Amino acid sequence: MIPPNTLVVEAPAKVNLSLRVLGRRQDGYHDIESLMAPLSLADRLRVHAHADPTEFRTLSLSLEVRGDPGLVRPVPTDDSNLVIRAALALAERAEIRGFAEFVLDKRTPTAAGLGGGSSDAAAALRALNALWGCSLDEGELREVGAGVGSDVPALLGDGPVLVSGRGEIVVSSAVAAFDLVLVPFDFSVNTADAYRWWDEDGGPHDEDTHFPNDLAEPVMKRHPRIRDARDLLRTARVPGVLTSGSGPTVAGILSPGAGRLDPAMERSLEALSGRPVLYASLRGTGPGS
Repeated sequence: MIPPNTLVVEAPAKVNLSLRVLGRRQDGYHDIESLMAPLSLADRLRVHAHADPTEFRTLSLSLEVRGDPGLVRPVPTDDSNLVIRAALALAERAEIRGFAEFVLDKRTPTAAGLGGGSSDAAAALRALNALWGCSLDEGELREVGAGVGSDVPALLGDGPVLVSGRGEIVVSSAVAAFDLVLVPFDFSVNTADAYRWWDEDGGPHDEDTHFPNDLAEPVMKRHPRIRDARDLLRTARVPGVLTSGSGPTVAGILSPGAGRLDPAMERSLEALSGRPVLYASLRGTGPGS
């Protein structure tokens, strides 16, 4: 039974079905166009919170992270974590005094191009907006989210979206559901580094017409194992292969009813990536969902 003033919310991972980088902005960010969709793979966030200016004089926040040690170890619990940053941003916007206690069950790899931290922040904003009684509408919550991280506004909803600007312009989209195999790696890629490499390489554009990702080539140039995994997945004759966000995760679209890859292929991919493969479903909204 969930106690009073408590919500348990999911924070779905995401994949970028397309990601075009249009250029560097004067503020240091980049303008993009991206089709982003949530997955069945998700962190779970338990939020216990209350706000009342007649009861509290200050704001108190705490975060505990649980799960597989390999996933938990890289996740900070101080105010560099996007969950805490989201709570601070919302508290400032709504002039909140009170508390929020977070317990994060970590399931999505960190700095993997799957939006794990950004989705955690979005989940925190949704929960606190209700528990703190902020009453911010969708647009206002996205404004707060945009100040926390570029992917946060897109992950506040529960379906596929077209994203533009630096990530703050979000429009719902229709995408058919399908199953994927995810190949995470035993290293991470910092998003800021990926965009810097795009700048350094003169802004290359991915020629993949099915799942274009302009960050893929600059990242694979620095981390050739990602290219090797992509090429190996293609030999499995999956219907499509993509690199999500800034990587390093590579995803293969599975044929309907396939379930999973051949065990020998799984072992080869895991030997290359250093991590077990994961299986997830894309949460579509269009025909076939």
